[in-house]
Amino acid sequence: MTAAFRTTPGRAIGAVLLLLLPNGPATDRIVSNDNRAAAGHLRNGVLTVSLEARMGVWEPGGAGGPKLRVAAFAETGKPLQNPGPLLRVPVGTTIHASVTNRLTAPLWIYGMGLTRGYASDSFDIAPGATREITFRPAAPGTFYYSGRTSKGPVFARFGDDGQLNGAIVVDPPGARPGADRIFVISAWFSIDSTTRSGIGPDGTIAFNGLSWPHTEPLTATQGDSLHWRFVNVSILEHPLHLHGFYFRVDAKGDGVRDTAYAPADTRMGVTEVVMQGQTMAMTWSPDRSGNWIFHCHFASHIMPGPALEADRRMPPPPPPGQPVVRHAMYPLGRHGNPMHDHMAGLVLGIRVAPRGRTMASNRTERPIRLIVRSRAAVYGEYAGYSYVLGGSPAESDSTAMPIPGPTLVLERGEPVAVTIVNRSHEDAAVHWHGIELASLPDGVAGFSGNGTSVLPMVAPGDSFTVHFTPPRAGTFMYHSHSNEFQQIGSGLYGAIVVTDRPAARDTTTDRVWLFSDDGPTINFFRPPPPALLNGRPLADTVALRAGVPQRLRLINIRTDYIIGLTLTSGDQPLQWRPLAKDGADLPAARTAPRAATITLAPGEIADVEVTPAAGALQLRVGLPTFQGDVPVVVPVVAR
Repeated sequence: MTAAFRTTPGRAIGAVLLLLLPNGPATDRIVSNDNRAAAGHLRNGVLTVSLEARMGVWEPGGAGGPKLRVAAFAETGKPLQNPGPLLRVPVGTTIHASVTNRLTAPLWIYGMGLTRGYASDSFDIAPGATREITFRPAAPGTFYYSGRTSKGPVFARFGDDGQLNGAIVVDPPGARPGADRIFVISAWFSIDSTTRSGIGPDGTIAFNGLSWPHTEPLTATQGDSLHWRFVNVSILEHPLHLHGFYFRVDAKGDGVRDTAYAPADTRMGVTEVVMQGQTMAMTWSPDRSGNWIFHCHFASHIMPGPALEADRRMPPPPPPGQPVVRHAMYPLGRHGNPMHDHMAGLVLGIRVAPRGRTMASNRTERPIRLIVRSRAAVYGEYAGYSYVLGGSPAESDSTAMPIPGPTLVLERGEPVAVTIVNRSHEDAAVHWHGIELASLPDGVAGFSGNGTSVLPMVAPGDSFTVHFTPPRAGTFMYHSHSNEFQQIGSGLYGAIVVTDRPAARDTTTDRVWLFSDDGPTINFFRPPPPALLNGRPLADTVALRAGVPQRLRLINIRTDYIIGLTLTSGDQPLQWRPLAKDGADLPAARTAPRAATITLAPGEIADVEVTPAAGALQLRVGLPTFQGDVPVVVPVVAR
């Protein structure tokens, strides 16, 4: 790989303290780039492209939404784009780029040097100057280029230079460009100490320059093979989650190099975290029609601004004799659809057209009742929520608020009819995370379903029954899909274990370890809520059986926090054997015994097998703080 430059006339909390440099007035409208058309002219093995950086007006929320003054890239003389123009070439192509800085501050460029990504050689372009760059990508993969005008590292941009990004795709020999889709993730926000969350108004996170419900409507037909690439150039990490289906992780990269997995080493999942500066390539095929979503599993990344600022206390009861008024944390707004008004940011909607008939099961359904409760002042002054299993002792005790919800042990291939009874003060919706099911019961009110048959919100005092048949054995979960940032953090979640013979499950060797939040997040710049393990403080002792292989089903349903887990004896990690990811069995190449350590983002599930010797062990839980991950030690006894 070669590069030449020539000049001609012409977690990041520390990031909140960056000084953003002024870049002059914004006059141009920035358009969303769907990354379908490559920029420049490719001839005789050389791509020639002319780029410029200008100020413009970005509308991630569509017409009538916030107008943000930011810098962006464009092909010279053409409209500004977010993300910037796509550079797509066959491997071995020489890229000759001319970049003009039409901003009032020096522009630093990354990703076009001898190497790709944020770690690449960077160079600056003075205001009004043009720089010629020549480089030759030597390996196929997904990469990117970025610019900055602010002080500090390029990966910590969150202000008016945070949209200076574009994708670079290097195709292997024989590839068919355009057979995939490319999504660049970017973010913009401001800091405001006067707000409840600490975030200023109009903050947004976007796919290809747009946030839900204005992200590009995606369509497919049942049975299609879909190839997607993701580039995360935002300041934030994102666990990306697909509803209703598994996807195959084909490659992960860090912007410098892209690692494609061998067929025997690829894994299936429903959630995959893409860190700052990382890329991912995935393949999936919808075998069921209907409406589906793909979104970040950080709850705050899919919430509208009013949800982040909402009062987390339960409203007072009505005066005697007055009817109960339906309460919504943020009532239907300008869109008039619960899916559009209760979600924002990193969400993609996919409508899958049918191909062929859907076969219905003739097996008798197993009935399950799941009651949603809420109570005032559970987490200090803030409301708490709980799932209660119908017919359990907790149902007859109106004060019972079990955390987490009951573990639902289901049989593979057995249909269930789950009636959600909402006895809380707020709208309710339940998502069956990881379960392959029809669209209507998937749990996204106002969107799940097909045509005129769309899942409703379950209003307080109402109920709704969903029907599905789990097709595979594995570990899954269920959780709220309404006001997730509060309801999940404050109690609405539980595990699902699907087996071939539920009655034969031995809970002394088959254990669920579910990690969650002990209450809601209020302000992003204050310590996060403590973590819980199976609803208990991390200081509580956990028991294992000694000398016996046992399955640990590890689930992270924290709202916004990645956790690191290490099971140790003294200072040394034990060995365990990975078994499954998100309920799907791992390929043999990924199941060899290894050190008992793992990182789980919200929405991720992992099954492992461990055989501990008798004695005192420790589960070290790495929790995020403003000073980095700080481990909390959970006592574990094996006997």
